Amino acid sequence: MRFLISLILAQFLLLSPAMAQEQTAAQRPVLVELFTSQGCSSCPPADALLHDLAKRDDVIALALHVDYWDYIGWKDVFAKPAHSKRQTAYAHAGDRRTRYTPQMIVNGADHVVGNRVKDVTALVDRHARVAPKVALELTRTGGQVTIDARALEPLKGPLVVQVVRYSPENSIKITRGENAGRTINYANVVTDLTEIGTWDGRTPLSLKARVGESSPIAVIIQYAGHGAVEAVASLR
Repeated sequence: MRFLISLILAQFLLLSPAMAQEQTAAQRPVLVELFTSQGCSSCPPADALLHDLAKRDDVIALALHVDYWDYIGWKDVFAKPAHSKRQTAYAHAGDRRTRYTPQMIVNGADHVVGNRVKDVTALVDRHARVAPKVALELTRTGGQVTIDARALEPLKGPLVVQVVRYSPENSIKITRGENAGRTINYANVVTDLTEIGTWDGRTPLSLKARVGESSPIAVIIQYAGHGAVEAVASLR
Protein backbone atom coordinates (compact mmCIF):
# COMPACT_ATOMS: atom_id res chain seq x y z
CA MET A 1 0.00 0.00 0.00
CA ARG A 2 2.82 2.40 0.93
CA PHE A 3 4.55 1.55 -2.33
CA LEU A 4 1.38 2.36 -4.29
CA ILE A 5 0.95 5.70 -2.52
CA SER A 6 4.61 6.54 -3.14
CA LEU A 7 4.25 5.67 -6.83
CA ILE A 8 1.17 7.88 -7.22
CA LEU A 9 2.90 10.75 -5.39
CA ALA A 10 5.98 10.43 -7.60
CA GLN A 11 3.85 10.54 -10.76
CA PHE A 12 2.06 13.63 -9.45
CA LEU A 13 5.34 15.40 -8.75
CA LEU A 14 6.57 14.59 -12.24
CA LEU A 15 3.42 15.99 -13.80
CA SER A 16 3.15 19.06 -11.60
CA PRO A 17 5.69 21.28 -13.48
CA ALA A 18 4.01 20.55 -16.80
CA MET A 19 0.57 21.20 -15.29
CA ALA A 20 1.79 24.44 -13.74
CA GLN A 21 3.27 25.55 -17.06
CA GLU A 22 0.00 24.81 -18.86
CA GLN A 23 -1.96 26.80 -16.28
CA THR A 24 0.47 29.71 -16.53
CA ALA A 25 0.34 29.63 -20.32
CA ALA A 26 -3.44 29.71 -20.22
CA GLN A 27 -3.27 32.83 -18.03
CA ARG A 28 -0.58 34.57 -20.08
CA PRO A 29 -2.20 37.60 -21.70
CA VAL A 30 -1.48 38.60 -25.28
CA LEU A 31 -0.64 42.22 -26.02
CA VAL A 32 -2.55 43.70 -28.96
CA GLU A 33 -1.61 47.23 -30.04
CA LEU A 34 -3.99 48.84 -32.52
CA PHE A 35 -2.58 51.74 -34.52
CA THR A 36 -5.64 53.70 -35.57
CA SER A 37 -6.87 57.17 -36.46
CA GLN A 38 -10.16 59.04 -36.25
CA GLY A 39 -9.41 60.35 -39.74
CA CYS A 40 -9.21 56.84 -41.27
CA SER A 41 -12.39 55.50 -42.89
CA SER A 42 -11.15 51.90 -42.62
CA CYS A 43 -10.52 52.13 -38.88
CA PRO A 44 -13.96 52.04 -37.19
CA PRO A 45 -14.37 48.25 -37.68
CA ALA A 46 -10.94 47.74 -36.11
CA ASP A 47 -11.86 50.08 -33.26
CA ALA A 48 -14.98 47.98 -32.65
CA LEU A 49 -12.92 44.77 -32.78
CA LEU A 50 -10.56 46.17 -30.16
CA HIS A 51 -13.60 46.59 -27.88
CA ASP A 52 -14.26 42.85 -28.25
CA LEU A 53 -10.62 41.95 -27.65
CA ALA A 54 -10.52 44.15 -24.54
CA LYS A 55 -13.25 41.98 -22.99
CA ARG A 56 -11.09 38.86 -23.19
CA ASP A 57 -9.26 37.77 -20.05
CA ASP A 58 -6.32 36.52 -22.12
CA VAL A 59 -5.77 39.79 -24.04
CA ILE A 60 -4.53 43.25 -23.11
CA ALA A 61 -5.77 45.47 -25.93
CA LEU A 62 -4.46 49.01 -26.38
CA ALA A 63 -5.33 51.71 -28.91
CA LEU A 64 -2.51 53.96 -30.05
CA HIS A 65 -3.84 56.81 -32.17
CA VAL A 66 -1.43 58.14 -34.79
CA ASP A 67 -1.20 61.69 -36.10
CA TYR A 68 -0.15 61.25 -39.72
CA TRP A 69 -3.74 61.33 -41.06
CA ASP A 70 -4.60 64.61 -39.31
CA TYR A 71 -3.97 66.60 -42.49
CA ILE A 72 -6.96 65.14 -44.36
CA GLY A 73 -9.59 67.16 -42.52
CA TRP A 74 -9.88 65.96 -38.91
CA LYS A 75 -7.35 66.19 -36.11
CA ASP A 76 -7.50 63.04 -34.00
CA VAL A 77 -7.96 64.21 -30.42
CA PHE A 78 -6.09 61.16 -29.07
CA ALA A 79 -3.23 61.17 -31.56
CA LYS A 80 0.35 61.48 -30.39
CA PRO A 81 3.54 61.75 -32.48
CA ALA A 82 5.08 59.17 -30.14
CA HIS A 83 2.52 56.60 -31.30
CA SER A 84 3.41 57.22 -34.93
CA LYS A 85 7.10 56.84 -34.05
CA ARG A 86 6.39 53.59 -32.22
CA GLN A 87 4.60 52.19 -35.25
CA THR A 88 7.48 53.25 -37.49
CA ALA A 89 9.94 51.57 -35.12
CA TYR A 90 7.94 48.33 -35.34
CA ALA A 91 8.07 48.56 -39.14
CA HIS A 92 11.84 49.01 -39.11
CA ALA A 93 12.28 46.15 -36.63
CA GLY A 94 10.21 43.90 -38.89
CA ASP A 95 12.02 45.06 -42.05
CA ARG A 96 8.82 46.60 -43.42
CA ARG A 97 8.90 49.78 -45.48
CA THR A 98 5.35 50.96 -44.87
CA ARG A 99 2.99 51.69 -41.99
CA TYR A 100 -0.76 51.71 -42.27
CA THR A 101 -4.02 51.99 -40.37
CA PRO A 102 -5.69 50.06 -39.00
CA GLN A 103 -2.75 47.89 -38.01
CA MET A 104 -2.54 45.54 -35.05
CA ILE A 105 0.79 44.46 -33.64
CA VAL A 106 0.51 41.27 -31.60
CA ASN A 107 3.06 40.70 -28.83
CA GLY A 108 5.43 43.05 -30.62
CA ALA A 109 6.21 40.32 -33.13
CA ASP A 110 3.48 39.98 -35.79
CA HIS A 111 1.27 42.44 -37.60
CA VAL A 112 -2.17 42.07 -39.16
CA VAL A 113 -4.74 44.35 -40.79
CA GLY A 114 -6.85 45.40 -37.84
CA ASN A 115 -10.28 45.09 -39.44
CA ARG A 116 -9.84 41.48 -40.61
CA VAL A 117 -11.61 39.69 -37.78
CA LYS A 118 -10.68 36.11 -38.66
CA ASP A 119 -7.02 36.93 -39.27
CA VAL A 120 -6.78 38.92 -36.03
CA THR A 121 -8.50 36.21 -33.98
CA ALA A 122 -6.31 33.46 -35.42
CA LEU A 123 -3.12 35.40 -34.71
CA VAL A 124 -4.14 36.28 -31.15
CA ASP A 125 -5.16 32.68 -30.42
CA ARG A 126 -1.83 31.41 -31.76
CA HIS A 127 0.08 33.69 -29.42
CA ALA A 128 -2.16 32.76 -26.51
CA ARG A 129 -1.05 29.14 -26.82
CA VAL A 130 2.63 29.98 -26.36
CA ALA A 131 4.04 29.12 -22.93
CA PRO A 132 5.42 32.14 -21.06
CA LYS A 133 9.11 32.78 -20.54
CA VAL A 134 8.60 35.44 -17.86
CA ALA A 135 6.53 35.55 -14.67
CA LEU A 136 5.29 39.12 -14.17
CA GLU A 137 3.45 40.47 -11.13
CA LEU A 138 2.13 43.97 -10.46
CA THR A 139 1.23 45.33 -7.04
CA ARG A 140 -0.29 48.77 -6.50
CA THR A 141 0.12 50.52 -3.15
CA GLY A 142 -1.46 53.94 -3.10
CA GLY A 143 -0.21 55.70 -6.21
CA GLN A 144 2.79 53.45 -6.71
CA VAL A 145 3.13 50.18 -8.61
CA THR A 146 5.75 47.56 -7.86
CA ILE A 147 6.83 45.50 -10.86
CA ASP A 148 8.34 42.09 -10.13
CA ALA A 149 9.52 39.77 -12.89
CA ARG A 150 11.63 36.66 -13.18
CA ALA A 151 12.69 34.55 -16.13
CA LEU A 152 11.16 31.08 -16.39
CA GLU A 153 13.88 30.10 -18.84
CA PRO A 154 17.15 31.76 -19.95
CA LEU A 155 16.64 35.07 -21.74
CA LYS A 156 19.12 37.18 -23.63
CA GLY A 157 18.50 40.83 -22.80
CA PRO A 158 18.33 43.67 -22.76
CA LEU A 159 14.60 44.07 -22.34
CA VAL A 160 12.81 47.36 -21.74
CA VAL A 161 10.14 47.88 -19.10
CA GLN A 162 7.34 50.24 -20.07
CA VAL A 163 4.38 51.61 -18.12
CA VAL A 164 1.24 52.46 -20.09
CA ARG A 165 -1.64 54.61 -18.93
CA TYR A 166 -4.89 54.28 -20.81
CA SER A 167 -8.52 55.42 -20.80
CA PRO A 168 -10.98 52.47 -21.00
CA GLU A 169 -14.00 54.13 -22.64
CA ASN A 170 -14.18 57.15 -24.93
CA SER A 171 -16.85 58.43 -27.28
CA ILE A 172 -16.03 61.04 -29.91
CA LYS A 173 -18.32 62.83 -32.37
CA ILE A 174 -16.39 63.43 -35.58
CA THR A 175 -17.52 66.40 -37.65
CA ARG A 176 -14.99 66.50 -40.48
CA GLY A 177 -12.82 64.22 -42.58
CA GLU A 178 -13.51 60.69 -43.80
CA ASN A 179 -15.62 59.78 -40.76
CA ALA A 180 -17.62 63.02 -40.62
CA GLY A 181 -21.02 62.66 -38.98
CA ARG A 182 -20.10 59.54 -37.00
CA THR A 183 -19.85 59.09 -33.26
CA ILE A 184 -17.27 56.40 -32.54
CA ASN A 185 -16.55 54.61 -29.31
CA TYR A 186 -12.92 53.84 -28.52
CA ALA A 187 -11.57 51.32 -26.02
CA ASN A 188 -8.36 51.49 -24.00
CA VAL A 189 -6.94 54.64 -25.57
CA VAL A 190 -3.29 55.05 -24.61
CA THR A 191 -2.63 58.39 -22.97
CA ASP A 192 0.98 57.81 -21.94
CA LEU A 193 3.65 55.19 -22.61
CA THR A 194 6.91 55.57 -20.71
CA GLU A 195 10.03 53.43 -20.53
CA ILE A 196 11.04 53.19 -16.87
CA GLY A 197 14.00 50.81 -16.98
CA THR A 198 15.83 47.92 -18.55
CA TRP A 199 16.26 44.31 -17.51
CA ASP A 200 19.02 41.84 -18.29
CA GLY A 201 16.53 38.94 -18.33
CA ARG A 202 18.63 36.89 -15.93
CA THR A 203 18.46 38.27 -12.41
CA PRO A 204 15.03 38.89 -10.83
CA LEU A 205 13.60 42.31 -11.62
CA SER A 206 11.96 44.69 -9.14
CA LEU A 207 11.00 48.24 -10.11
CA LYS A 208 8.67 50.88 -8.71
CA ALA A 209 6.82 53.61 -10.57
CA ARG A 210 4.31 56.34 -9.74
CA VAL A 211 1.05 55.63 -11.56
CA GLY A 212 -1.80 57.19 -9.59
CA GLU A 213 -4.20 55.44 -7.26
CA SER A 214 -6.98 54.38 -9.61
CA SER A 215 -6.12 54.90 -13.27
CA PRO A 216 -5.80 51.73 -15.38
CA ILE A 217 -2.24 50.81 -16.29
CA ALA A 218 -0.38 48.13 -18.20
CA VAL A 219 3.24 47.08 -17.96
CA ILE A 220 5.05 45.77 -21.04
CA ILE A 221 8.37 43.94 -21.02
CA GLN A 222 9.84 43.56 -24.50
CA TYR A 223 13.18 43.25 -26.20
CA ALA A 224 14.99 46.50 -26.88
CA GLY A 225 14.54 47.94 -30.35
CA HIS A 226 10.79 47.21 -30.44
CA GLY A 227 11.28 43.48 -30.42
CA ALA A 228 9.02 40.71 -29.18
CA VAL A 229 6.98 41.19 -26.02
CA GLU A 230 7.91 38.64 -23.36
CA ALA A 231 5.40 39.70 -20.71
CA VAL A 232 2.48 42.07 -20.20
CA ALA A 233 0.13 42.64 -17.31
CA SER A 234 -2.48 45.22 -16.31
CA LEU A 235 -4.15 46.76 -13.28
CA ARG A 236 -7.60 48.26 -13.80
